Amino acid sequence: MKNSIRRKLMLTTAKAMGAVAAAQMTMITAFATTTKSTKKANDPDVDLDSVTEPIIGLVNRVLNVLIPLVAAVGGVYCVSLGLKYAKAEEPQEREKAKQHLKSAIIGFSLIFILVVVLRIASPLLTDWMNSASKK
Repeated sequence: MKNSIRRKLMLTTAKAMGAVAAAQMTMITAFATTTKSTKKANDPDVDLDSVTEPIIGLVNRVLNVLIPLVAAVGGVYCVSLGLKYAKAEEPQEREKAKQHLKSAIIGFSLIFILVVVLRIASPLLTDWMNSASKK
């Protein structure tokens, strides 16, 4: 029974991620066509700020929500795994719970670090892209 619920949850998540990706591509296409229609693509004075600012703003807003959310979910999940580890009576269950807890801590730490790095790197990448497009 748990596997079918897990499969349904994974399928729903995959559908949602596909919808978000499609929406992002639509936004990028809309901004790109607006920029191309007003200026020529080979024009050295093409300003990409009108395209990048809404996308970077969206990424920053998502990251503002994502950082505390990852920290909260990771904390709650690790506490629940710690309780499972503490309640385990047999050595096999205890070892399995210990491995799950280690994996969860490593996974959520990596996710949190990558989200923070993305938050720090996005302004630097935007500046680099804007300076490269103006040459």
